[in-house]
Amino acid sequence: MGRAVMVGWGATGAGGLLSILLILTTGRCGAQKGDGCGPSVLGPSSGTLSSLGYPGTYPNHTVCEWEILVPRGSAIHFRFAELDIEDSDCRVNYLRLYNGIGPTRSAFAKYCGLGLKVKELVNSTGNQVTVQFMSGTHHSGHGFYLSYSTTEHTDLITCLDKGTDFPEAEFSKYCPAGCLTSTQDISGNIPNGYRESSPLCVAAVHAGVVSNSAGGRISVVSSKGIHHYEGALANNVTSTGGTLSNSLFTFKTSGCYGELGLKNGGVADTQLSASSVWEWRGEWSAAGARLTRTRLPWAPSHSDRKQWLQIDLKGEKRITGIITTGTTLRDYLYYASAYRVLHSSDGQQWHVYREANSTRDKVFQGNIDYLQEVRNNFIPPIEARFVRINPTAWHQRIALRLELFGCSTPSARRSTEPKPRMLPPPPDPAGTRRPPQLGQTTTSPDIRNTTMTPHINKDVVLAAVLVPVLVMVLTALVLIVVCTLHWRNRKKSSEGMYDLPHWDRTDWWKSMKQLLPSKMVETEDPIRYSSSGVGRLTGRGAVPGLHADTAEYAQPLVSGVPTLGARSTFKPDEGPGPGYSDPDLYDAPISPDVYHAYAEPLPASGSEYATPIVVDMGCHPSGGASLSQPSAVCSFKGAGPSSLATQAESDQPGRPAYDTPKNATGQVPSSEELTYQVPQRGTQKPTGQS
Repeated sequence: MGRAVMVGWGATGAGGLLSILLILTTGRCGAQKGDGCGPSVLGPSSGTLSSLGYPGTYPNHTVCEWEILVPRGSAIHFRFAELDIEDSDCRVNYLRLYNGIGPTRSAFAKYCGLGLKVKELVNSTGNQVTVQFMSGTHHSGHGFYLSYSTTEHTDLITCLDKGTDFPEAEFSKYCPAGCLTSTQDISGNIPNGYRESSPLCVAAVHAGVVSNSAGGRISVVSSKGIHHYEGALANNVTSTGGTLSNSLFTFKTSGCYGELGLKNGGVADTQLSASSVWEWRGEWSAAGARLTRTRLPWAPSHSDRKQWLQIDLKGEKRITGIITTGTTLRDYLYYASAYRVLHSSDGQQWHVYREANSTRDKVFQGNIDYLQEVRNNFIPPIEARFVRINPTAWHQRIALRLELFGCSTPSARRSTEPKPRMLPPPPDPAGTRRPPQLGQTTTSPDIRNTTMTPHINKDVVLAAVLVPVLVMVLTALVLIVVCTLHWRNRKKSSEGMYDLPHWDRTDWWKSMKQLLPSKMVETEDPIRYSSSGVGRLTGRGAVPGLHADTAEYAQPLVSGVPTLGARSTFKPDEGPGPGYSDPDLYDAPISPDVYHAYAEPLPASGSEYATPIVVDMGCHPSGGASLSQPSAVCSFKGAGPSSLATQAESDQPGRPAYDTPKNATGQVPSSEELTYQVPQRGTQKPTGQS
């Protein structure tokens, strides 16, 4: 049967699941005896030892001895993770190392004390070592926890070393066997990575990089942390979820972890078979064993240890892992909690999977509920065409979905490579004939397909498509904004040129509105002209002052004319002198034979200058010196030239107060043809005015 080299247990996750670790080998590699032995794994090239009760206090009055053997020609070295032994009496509380096994052994190291720090490797002289731990009466101390390996692994670490203990971006270390005896928790999962505070070797077992029974070398890459770490059950280790961390670490692998076709349909339904099928409310056939939820999973007609599910991969594959789950249906809480894996190359002769250096069949931990996925890795990998899953434990009844991971074997890849093609000999450049060489054979050249399909990153393709689209969209937005601003500026400029309220804000227009008909200024404030010598008119803006003195020129009254010139035809208040000459023809004296469009010459019998008309634009009475009675004239719309003449005749019947312009023949036009009213200087005061 072989020799038992380890008996112990290991915490495998947050659920507190305990598993008994028992390794049997055909050749002797180690043993333990006594009542003070804790969880330990003694492998042929590495292992882990601990005191009873670790990490708690070890019991009183116990003893344990571990005998470690490694291949001949090798030596053993030890690395301590923790060493905490009460030193009240080092004669009965100590840890001692011996070279050799049996009566001929010799001690080479002894430790006693609380919180001892042993950072260096402790080496033996041969391939056999005895480790002895004794305890007497004590009150404190955690005992010890250490790892060992052959001296060729100089980079041995302990099961408690974490990612934070190594600041390098990339490094390689050697993990010992038996790190599941550690109670340290890990956080994370592959392929996203593990939180920096996770123990490296426990995470390596969870990731399937090394096995707990053999240990092995790990290659670690550190990188920036992520916001959340997923928890999962894999290889008897349960990782927990975690929050943001500064950094994380992942493991380099061989890359043989691709899906083998059950989930994506690469494996046809005809390649799946089973020992039996349960037919109840549908068919629970082998074709439903894919890791999807589109149909009922596989379930046998009877739940016993003789049932199996078989996958034909249509060729030899290297199988590195498996993921299983239950029904994934809330109405059927069925799943397999443990199973064995069998493999075959021809479908006739079957082999049960076993771990390295073990003579017992490997029983894999299955699911713990009907929904969660559980991963197990094959270390070493399986190389076969046929794989069978044999459930050994289940909940209510057997039900299974699965996916296999792996890749093609090197022999299969070589068989698929194109065979070398015979090429004709090149023509003789000289064109001469050579005699055939008999008895010689030409070896065909070894031509291999070295052309590899270029790998195009999806992110690069996406960027190549999105960048031109974004540039076009941004360009269109800029053009739209520019056109909108240009249109608004043109609209504002057009409003400033043609909108009357804009022109209404200028002083020139305010002064000209005094001369427009009352209909056009009915919304303005009333403006009053008076002969009482008003110096300045007030309105919404400043208006040029009008004097009541006798004016040399008459300001025309315009009706129906939208715009007028900016200059006035009134005589200026103060002139520059006798020698002044205005270049503007509108303010110059008018020759007798030229008649301006806005002012007619006064008659020869009249005064030299005309008196300005006083117009009350707001229909208010004016009480000036020349007109003391309320004026009957309110606006040009209601009172034309005839009404003005009538008012003047009623006040002074002897002589009209206003004259009218004459035409070119000297005749006075009718009242309908009059467009302007010209005031006339009066020599007499109106009747009835004091």
